[in-house]
Amino acid sequence: MSPTRRLAALPCGRRSKWVVLALWLLLILVAGPLAGKLNDAEDNEASSWLPGNAESTQVLVEQRSFQPVDTAQAVVVYQRDSGITVEDHAKAVQDAAAFAGAPHVVGPVVGPVQSEDGKAMQTVVPVELGSTGWNNLRPAVDSMRATATAGDVPGLTTHVTGPAGVGADESEAFAGIDSTLLFATVAVVVVLLLLTYRSPVLWLLPLGAAGVALIVSEALIYLFAEHAGLTVNAQSAGILIVLVLGAGTDYALLITARYREELRRHEDRHEAMALALHRAGPAILASSATVVASMLCLTVAEMNSTSGLGPVCAIGVLVALVAMLTLLPALLVAVGRWVFWPVKPDYGTAEPTRTGRWAHIGGWIARRPRRVWTGTALALAVCTLGLISLNATGLTTAGTFTGKPDSVAGQQVLAAHFPGGTGAPLSVVSAAGQVAEVRQAVGATEGISATSPPVEKSGQAFFQATMTDPPDSDQAKATVDRVRDAAHAVPGADAKVGGSTAVVLDAGRAAAHDNRVIIPLVLVVVTLILAALLRAVVAPLVLIATVVLSYAAALGISAFFFEHVFHFSGEDQAFPLFVFVFLVALGIDYNIFLMTRIREEAGHHGTRRGAVIGLAATGGVITSAGLILASTFAVLGTLPIVGFAEIGFAVALGVLIDALVVRSILVTALTVDIGRWMWWPSPLSHPPPSAPEPAPAPAEQE
Repeated sequence: MSPTRRLAALPCGRRSKWVVLALWLLLILVAGPLAGKLNDAEDNEASSWLPGNAESTQVLVEQRSFQPVDTAQAVVVYQRDSGITVEDHAKAVQDAAAFAGAPHVVGPVVGPVQSEDGKAMQTVVPVELGSTGWNNLRPAVDSMRATATAGDVPGLTTHVTGPAGVGADESEAFAGIDSTLLFATVAVVVVLLLLTYRSPVLWLLPLGAAGVALIVSEALIYLFAEHAGLTVNAQSAGILIVLVLGAGTDYALLITARYREELRRHEDRHEAMALALHRAGPAILASSATVVASMLCLTVAEMNSTSGLGPVCAIGVLVALVAMLTLLPALLVAVGRWVFWPVKPDYGTAEPTRTGRWAHIGGWIARRPRRVWTGTALALAVCTLGLISLNATGLTTAGTFTGKPDSVAGQQVLAAHFPGGTGAPLSVVSAAGQVAEVRQAVGATEGISATSPPVEKSGQAFFQATMTDPPDSDQAKATVDRVRDAAHAVPGADAKVGGSTAVVLDAGRAAAHDNRVIIPLVLVVVTLILAALLRAVVAPLVLIATVVLSYAAALGISAFFFEHVFHFSGEDQAFPLFVFVFLVALGIDYNIFLMTRIREEAGHHGTRRGAVIGLAATGGVITSAGLILASTFAVLGTLPIVGFAEIGFAVALGVLIDALVVRSILVTALTVDIGRWMWWPSPLSHPPPSAPEPAPAPAEQE
């Protein structure tokens, strides 16, 4: 027995399977309590999301010297269309006194200040952010909203907006994200596994193994976050759940399908599983390697939220891999063949995939492969035309939410009655000796309506500047650039400009940099892994081309739906990168599942016949895996955040296109048409010494 065969037999031996199960049980007992602490280790401070070297991030750090704690401004807005009355003003004054006693409110409460048109008032309340990011914002904003709406003042409307109001609404949208995603994902996986296996019991084993992988990965990530400085936030923790359950279930489907196939050839289930792992193991290892390598490419990102996501997802996929190659095989051989009831794969029975639906599809492709792949590629190319409407330049505050929370309504009232930048001023830090010149230069800049008196401390100075345009507008971003140019021009001031608008501007530029750097890097890494696995040059290049086409088609269709069906205002700057990494990393799974099987069959039957057999054997499992993975990512659409909904929709759509069209039809047709040259320069690309490569079986020809 070869070393790899002996290694594959370890998790499923007659005695070793019980050792494996005992070790995993012990691991769960240790990991369970640690996994429960992951939420406490999340870092949702602004710096955990922003580009680490950006000017706005530096201002966030430096301005702490001028404030006892990190704060965010809440703006309480009062509006009466017919004009503010004396009673309205008296209520606002009374509310302002009450706001000082709200949870986590620090510093002086400013206002109420009436608008020039006399139809609105605003009160600015500083809220402590603390070390837990937005967690302090919700209780403070909820208290202010309760105070502002209390009392019987007919006709007066109130809202709480500003950075604190928006942050509180975002915190509420993310509240329970882990449990929401977990329960929704589990429900989807259960339904699809039941439909796939048509067994009332079998689905429990893959789902249980994936659940264990999630617990262990969360425990490991918690330990890295606490003791190794790994950054985890709500975004990465939420995506981790979807990725581990989705990818883990994909691996489980491939192992189970190959195990069921071998059970028909081997009477001993331990031997059948050992052979299944020996045959399917390399494909699963290569698949997970592409996902892990792609995720680790994210660590070079300038955006902290993107760079932190890479290691989190890589850890999750690695744990899912280990669980599916050890825990799942041990469970399957421990329970025996009956777990497949009511369709048990008895020894000696025929393998249904040889004559099933995908065998017929393979025969159809083999008759006219060139016509099939050109037609399919043309259809996908047409779908890419939707990229014309892709608007990945960032989302406004209103466009961040799928609904219209109170903070968005309040911002619209502010924009209608006050200078656009009210409640979200720019923050300027400079040397104290030059602050007067800096303040004068900033105040004279187009787009600035007012500047606050500077505060000096330890040789530095800090002041704020109010813009005339709404803080999330393109005009405000242009103002930030002008203000920076003016402030930087003051000799010796070492001035820096930050604030919420500057944060959005810097994040957008960092995301554009990450797109330019990471997308080519991922393509190179994945191509090298495919070349090593398939021991060829042509096949990896062909497969990468199909991946890029699939990605572009998914993005084009998604952009059309976002604009014309869902009416989203645009896409987040990081949207193309996230979709690309997930689609390439996960879409390559299906390439690997299919092509490793074709390569295995090509050694016996030739490439063209091997492509048909490979599709017949893997078409069903690839389809099932694609449906499950697409459904798990679609669960992201249940969150009331547009960015998550867009990523979930695009990745789910892309996975379906990849599994149902690209892998099963386009790649198979290309392989049949290219033939043995697909494996160039490996020995499989050489013609047999005695006879030319056999054509597809007569039943599959015209």
